[in-house]
Amino acid sequence: MTIGETVGLDLSGKTALVTGAGSGIGRACARRLAAAGARVLVVDRDQDAAESVAAETGGASIVVDLADPAAPDAIPAELDVVVNNAGLQHVAPLADFPPDRFAYIEQVMLLAPFLVVRRALPHMYAQGWGRIVNISSVHGLRASPYKAAYVAAKHGLEGLSKVAALEGAPHGVTSNCINPAYVRTPLVEGQIADQARTHGIAEEQVISEIMLAKAAIKRLIEPDEVAELMAYLCTPAASFITGTSIAMDGGWTAH
Repeated sequence: MTIGETVGLDLSGKTALVTGAGSGIGRACARRLAAAGARVLVVDRDQDAAESVAAETGGASIVVDLADPAAPDAIPAELDVVVNNAGLQHVAPLADFPPDRFAYIEQVMLLAPFLVVRRALPHMYAQGWGRIVNISSVHGLRASPYKAAYVAAKHGLEGLSKVAALEGAPHGVTSNCINPAYVRTPLVEGQIADQARTHGIAEEQVISEIMLAKAAIKRLIEPDEVAELMAYLCTPAASFITGTSIAMDGGWTAH
């Protein structure tokens, strides 16, 4: 499925940061922001992936592990657009969930967005304009078993986004969450393979019987679809949209 650019967006002269931009949704967002004229900072812990996307977009790579609380210090503070996207998954029953893995996921998916936004806000406030787009998840609105760290982090990101929206409103800064269901990314493809092995079923069955069971639209989301919604949230037409969570879930949360 090919998704074209439908949103008119001009970010010439602006700098955009995308975390987890080496692949999947992050790469799609980086490409979309570059197409709009922004200078894109590609943040990823995978050096080869970060440099590849930076070369593709004419931007710059920043290779850091966002689990390190000092990692945001390597990120410039003069940011006009922040897309918090980096994430990972670990699936285990709550009673068996490794505490160190839980902490790592919270650091990457909640503490790092807080530190990045905190670093970027003074510049945004000073110029009277800024856009924060948090790539949350349907799991920021709903829970699933065995995903304690991911669900907790996404719910926390929702709260952080709302606080940023309330504080940023007098300064022309908006903050929103995009809440996709399953997107065709390396992270999801890995989950498909893992669940196929765990349940002893074909990967096609994992998609249709597990991942898409709660969705009314029976297909995976394409990364470019998420990126196009992200682009809209950066337009002047979206300047009154803040503090909200936009479900992109094929009807999952309509139940």
